[in-house]
Amino acid sequence: MKKLKFVCMITLIAMTSQLANSQDIPKYPDTKKVDTVDVYYGVEVPDPYRWLEDDRSKETQAWVKDQNKVTDKYLDQIKFRDELNERLTEVWNYPKYGVPFRKGGYIFFFKNDGLQDQSVLYIQEDLDAEAEVLLDPNTFSEDGTVALSQISVSNDGKYLGYSIARGGSDWNEIYVMDIQSRELFDDHIKWVKFSDISWKGDGFYYSAYGAPDKGEELTERNEFHKIYYHKLGTDQSEDRLIFEDKENPLRNFYAQVTEDERFMFVYESQSSSGNALYFKKLDGQNDFVQIIEGFEKQYSVLTNLDDRIFVRTNYNAPRYKLMEFHADKPRLEYWEVVLPEKDEVLQAVEIMDGKIIAEYMKDAYSQAFVYDGQGNFLHEMKLPGIGTLYSMNGEKDKSTGFFGFTSFTYPSTAFIYDVEKNESKVYRKPEIKGINPDEYVTEQIFFKSKDGTKVPMFLVHKEGIKLDGNNPVLLYGYGGFNISLTPSFSLTRLMFIEQGGIYAQVNLRGGGEYGEEWHQAGTKMNKQNVFNDFIAATETLIDKKFTNPSKIAIMGGSNGGLLVGAVMTQRPELFAVAIPQVGVMDMLRYHLFTIGWAWAGDYGTSEESEEMFRYIFGYSPIHNIERGGNYPATLVTTADHDDRVVPAHSFKFIATLQEKGGDNNPYLIMIETKAGHGSGKPTSKVIEEYANIYSFIMYNLGMKPEFLEIQ
Repeated sequence: MKKLKFVCMITLIAMTSQLANSQDIPKYPDTKKVDTVDVYYGVEVPDPYRWLEDDRSKETQAWVKDQNKVTDKYLDQIKFRDELNERLTEVWNYPKYGVPFRKGGYIFFFKNDGLQDQSVLYIQEDLDAEAEVLLDPNTFSEDGTVALSQISVSNDGKYLGYSIARGGSDWNEIYVMDIQSRELFDDHIKWVKFSDISWKGDGFYYSAYGAPDKGEELTERNEFHKIYYHKLGTDQSEDRLIFEDKENPLRNFYAQVTEDERFMFVYESQSSSGNALYFKKLDGQNDFVQIIEGFEKQYSVLTNLDDRIFVRTNYNAPRYKLMEFHADKPRLEYWEVVLPEKDEVLQAVEIMDGKIIAEYMKDAYSQAFVYDGQGNFLHEMKLPGIGTLYSMNGEKDKSTGFFGFTSFTYPSTAFIYDVEKNESKVYRKPEIKGINPDEYVTEQIFFKSKDGTKVPMFLVHKEGIKLDGNNPVLLYGYGGFNISLTPSFSLTRLMFIEQGGIYAQVNLRGGGEYGEEWHQAGTKMNKQNVFNDFIAATETLIDKKFTNPSKIAIMGGSNGGLLVGAVMTQRPELFAVAIPQVGVMDMLRYHLFTIGWAWAGDYGTSEESEEMFRYIFGYSPIHNIERGGNYPATLVTTADHDDRVVPAHSFKFIATLQEKGGDNNPYLIMIETKAGHGSGKPTSKVIEEYANIYSFIMYNLGMKPEFLEIQ
């Protein structure tokens, strides 16, 4: 009888647990299926949610509203979500400063008072002068969704060229201000994308596409990029066409003019890495000279000292080197090495007072060294610690400049640097109330991936954590496009760590942490290495007793969204929560939308060969969701104005997951309106989004946060 009672008790507990879980599982909107089937090399691939690719149809928009209602209802049940939002808003409310730069006799910098939706551009005549507002993007729209994309000050300091983006789209519009009078010109340039504003005299060069078809602005394939020259005071229709390729529609072109306005360069690319390079003297030379052919290597012109032109390149140097050439002999055969390749990756170069400041990356953190103009070592530039040096802004004829530094526990801080004295001092360091970064520690560990490759990972947590296998973990990765994940400050991550969590950031192959070879080891037919690295990072955290699978959340955006989608479908048992943000989820069709074709250098395409199709098909997240699979609690995020990774990827992924996934966990999607791929998002939307994301993570990891009051 006692045994029977015990069995009944266990059964009752199990039933109660299942009932509690079932109450958490929402009723998803009905998503219709169509009979679309594509055939690749004789393989039939159904695409039942193809209709969701039309994100402007009334049917899709109704579906979006229904999905958001379900997600909102689920998030509303999380009792501490509002408290998290309030806590995050409180700690976010501190002044934030960008790194200043000098141009045309002025100093410029960005500042956000704390909760402003967009940072404001300030101007001052010198460091001791009072700073004045030059441009306030918060006046562009009432809801903060029209953002400043970039600025460019003319070399003589007369004009400010700036571009704006509406609702997070990659489409830009260029305007021009007279800096002295603060008056706007009538000039208005539209359909600008993937472009700089490069000044020459009373005008500038920019890159643009033709106007897309009405209603297709956010999905139409971007083809036939062109460079134009715009003269101030004229209509865009009068702009002079400078560069185009009528034979190859899938090429991008980018113009760069040296600061002395003597030389112009045009970069030509057809994928996400590697470029051809054209050169022209602007003092009478009529035609461009192609000095680099093909797209195998990267060439970035940095600056010039008179006729000496400096280039950072990975030509015969996977970890990059600094080279120079003379303006009269621009072809590659005449180039000379200034700073040879080292074991560390050469990230950036700045010239100040005729000296070369070289920023290197060692194991995903920054180092910096100073050389004379001929490349002879002078001294190391001391940094505040292990972290990331960014925005080194100097001038060729001045000994002082500015730079920024940040790490996981060091808020982004602006410094003044004297290259002659090799001295740095804080210019603007934020003061954050209610959170003490000194209470947290950062460690870096190395682990072996499936094939034996050594991979680094940063861990950030409170001091004195117990290695009992029960710590909540948020694991973040990217692994693509030669992009490196280096230490940076994030209040949202600290909110998680504050509640006893561990933030883990893994430096996967496909990134640039160890140069071009590391990048290539995670591309095309090597893409599975990226997923294997991430899985091995997870297993390492479990093996070393940091955590266990029921306490692990994973997050990644864009290519990192692909990463999350791939690993959660390959090894769902390893993770409790998955947050794929604006991810590339349909690997068979990604190249058919907007700028997706440019990613083929990293991914390959389903049209390339049968071998490539089968490889991509083997990890494409949408195509590898198994019926009845017990996948992690998932919150997909995307936005209606994302015209880089179109929202159809996320729409089709969540529809498939809701159809096929097991019923033990929620599968939800959060679709932002008037937002895009991420840049320019107003502060209010950022706080709201991350309050939702982190409350979802904490809730599904079983965390019970207690938020401190700010004194």
